[in-house]
Amino acid sequence: MALKKEHRIGRHATLLVLTDDRNEQEKITNQLNWKSCSGKVGSMESQKVVAAIETAAKQQGIIKDNVYRETHSLYHAIMEALYGITRGQMQLGSVMRTVGLRFAVVRGNPYEDETEGEWLAVAIYGTIGAPIKGLEHETLGLGINHI
Repeated sequence: MALKKEHRIGRHATLLVLTDDRNEQEKITNQLNWKSCSGKVGSMESQKVVAAIETAAKQQGIIKDNVYRETHSLYHAIMEALYGITRGQMQLGSVMRTVGLRFAVVRGNPYEDETEGEWLAVAIYGTIGAPIKGLEHETLGLGINHI
């Protein structure tokens, strides 16, 4: 039941969100036979961040929108990643914070034993701060959940 070193799903999601090079996405798809997508979102509302990530994952075929356990798993991975970028305070606009983010979603089985099933990793990277240009700082969050 060991976690495969080269199959660390969170590491791959983080590398994908941080890179501008498409090699990481090709590696995820071709070598690992996993699914992935990435995108951008900026908002003062956390629900818009969640919606953008869920929409991208559904449109890119990472999850099936009519299968509750897949949507549920993605939701929890997003919440965990958001918790990281907001330092545990999920509020944005109501406390005068805004975000400019990139996100990556990766789906695959990181274990040697195939019966462990698939997992989702959501990595979010970007800036957070006051809604004034130049008054923000970098932030990074990662969420991992089983399907």
